[in-house]
Amino acid sequence: MAECDCLAGCPFFHDKMTNMPALSGMMKKRYCLDDFMACARHQVKEELGKQTVPSDMYPSQFARARQMILAARPASAPQSPV
Repeated sequence: MAECDCLAGCPFFHDKMTNMPALSGMMKKRYCLDDFMACARHQVKEELGKQTVPSDMYPSQFARARQMILAARPASAPQSPV
């Protein structure tokens, strides 16, 4: 897969994980360099916009991302899997 277009400016990795380089490296490899479409942060960005991604959201917080996306949709909007 291709590298995530958000990697260079992702505030999560540049601000939140500076003291956890091993975990940051594993997450970057998994979500940013391999399967960025599976990243919860990326999903929220794509569905709701970059400004809505919580600064404390981890890439693996899929339930949180889904909850945010569903809550932002009008009740009449079709539900697609996230």
